[in-house]
Amino acid sequence: MQETAHNTSHTWRVALVTETYPPEVNGVAATFARVVEGLEGRGHALQLVRPRQGAEHRARDEARFQEVLVPGLPIPRYPELKMGLPARRELLRRWTAQRPDVVHIVTEGPLGWSALRAARQLGLPVVSDFRTNFHAYSRHYGVGWLQAPVMAYLRHFHNRTACTMVPTESLKNELAAAGLQGLRVVARGVDAQRFSPSHRSHALRASWGADPGTCVAMCVGRLAPEKNLGTVLAAFEAMREHEPRTRLVLVGDGPERRRLAQRCPEAHFAGARHGDDLAAHYASADVFLFPSTSETYGNVVPEAMASGLAVVACDHAAAGQLIRHGDNGLLVRCDDTSEFCRVARRIAGDWVQVREMGTAARATAMQLDWSRIVDAIEKTYAAAIAVPEVAAGGGLGATPASPPRWQPARPTPP
Repeated sequence: MQETAHNTSHTWRVALVTETYPPEVNGVAATFARVVEGLEGRGHALQLVRPRQGAEHRARDEARFQEVLVPGLPIPRYPELKMGLPARRELLRRWTAQRPDVVHIVTEGPLGWSALRAARQLGLPVVSDFRTNFHAYSRHYGVGWLQAPVMAYLRHFHNRTACTMVPTESLKNELAAAGLQGLRVVARGVDAQRFSPSHRSHALRASWGADPGTCVAMCVGRLAPEKNLGTVLAAFEAMREHEPRTRLVLVGDGPERRRLAQRCPEAHFAGARHGDDLAAHYASADVFLFPSTSETYGNVVPEAMASGLAVVACDHAAAGQLIRHGDNGLLVRCDDTSEFCRVARRIAGDWVQVREMGTAARATAMQLDWSRIVDAIEKTYAAAIAVPEVAAGGGLGATPASPPRWQPARPTPP
């Protein structure tokens, strides 16, 4: 759904650089696609720089939207995702011929780093996002010693941009303590029309072995070590002690699927789901279990809330920001498996509490309007453009008077 036209006096040329984008399935790709949709709907001229996802993929090339597809390599352990290769020379050529008003870098991989170098060489305003806790993931893959050098790289990267957007105040404080500067909280939105209790399916529930009186617990996300899925299984066992007919549905795929299935054969593994099908899965559950603490935000939490589920989650990221304990969900101290299980057990089968929390959660999610998020991003662009960074080698090239493509309307008089 396109954003409605925004009453602004400026439209800009915006170069957007990301190493992940739909049809890839992950939180960064999904939420940034909504940002792109919102910016395009407000009349900005966009250049989207990203890896080519397949040989058959063709770039969009329109008057106000241009895709630049660069080579990429599969990410280890995530073969369905691509890591963009450096493209500094290509970006220097394009941005010298037609200068963007601002460069927005979403990911800090090789493509993002080359874009940062090119933008600084040309003296272009640059803003960035902090969307993935790469520094925290290292401990889940047996390379915890990498946490310090990874954070050093992230600090080096983001402190060379005019502003880094982060989704929560708690993450802002954490990163500030680690030495990152120029941090600005820009939350995430949720599509409360797509994710809605109205999509509840009795037929889908029946396929899980659940009737109207069965409590269905669900977790949505990549089945990977950093998601703390062992706690989900432990919580499910605790729920079954109190309510034996409880069902568990895991939506998503990943390297841990086989191990999890061996450990908990009673669980239903739904695989990766998308669009309206994903929305129906959410809405057909009752309780959402989310013990992960590796997210910068965790888009699945507001999606579950919008779907009317009672959420049990660690006091972290989106859950810590959105949930009021005992009102629209239940919060647990991070990494406290015993408490998580106790809380999940207590809510199993308590239909009054489940429904009241689900209704309150839905009301909270209704306030997460994407148009407000795009407003905040526009304000971030405006601040960066108003005080452009003086970069070494800046000032190369000028915008042609009449470029054939990617030409937005210029600022209109007040």
